[in-house]
Amino acid sequence: QVQLVESGGGLVQAGGSLRLSCSASGSIFSIDTMGWYRQPAGNERELVAIIISGGSRNYATSVKGRFTISRDIAKNTVYLQMDSLKPEDTAVYYCNVRARRGVRDPQRGYWGQGTQVTVSS
Repeated sequence: QVQLVESGGGLVQAGGSLRLSCSASGSIFSIDTMGWYRQPAGNERELVAIIISGGSRNYATSVKGRFTISRDIAKNTVYLQMDSLKPEDTAVYYCNVRARRGVRDPQRGYWGQGTQVTVSS
């Protein structure tokens, strides 16, 4: 099994910054992608940013230029640096990792428990 532990959410004023962290542990053979999703109240979960094993990154249009995703491969940890935060960034943020537990194991997706980010105006 693979466990994800998130940290770093909280309350911040518009224009402020927060940094989210997500550490993966357990039976991990390889990690294919690490990413962040968010779910505003009453809305569907949406992709915020993702980093692929080769290092390429993709961002949602709404966060480009403000958010930065990075990773520490040795620690199986992914970060989301969020700058110039806006009230519309308010949501529960979820870490997602797609990993394999063995060389013949299929890729599986795992979710963190979610962390609340609230941006006040």
